Amino acid sequence: QVQLVESGGGLVQPGGSLRLSCASSKSAFSIYGAGWYRQAPGKQRELVAGITTDGATTNYADSVKGRFTISRDNAKNTVYLQMNSLKPEDTAVYYCRLTGPVEYWGQGTQVTVSS
Repeated sequence: QVQLVESGGGLVQPGGSLRLSCASSKSAFSIYGAGWYRQAPGKQRELVAGITTDGATTNYADSVKGRFTISRDNAKNTVYLQMNSLKPEDTAVYYCRLTGPVEYWGQGTQVTVSS
């Protein structure tokens, strides 16, 4: 059973920063594309950022461009999401996803941006 374990969520004030991590137990982690998604109450889950297997190419939702950075460390089987200049509208449960021969989702981590 593959596990994706997200961590790093929490409560932060507007303008603050958080770094999310997603650690995978999946062997051959480096052959999987990865992404971070989020789901706010009453809204559909949306893609926040994606990254290719080698980390060379990334893509972002327009709402987070210039504020969030996705990265990965294939030696550590981990994907990261650095979130800066956080806004209340970034409040959501954040999920990581691996895409490849099989798809995997993490259990989610809550991010709350509030003063």
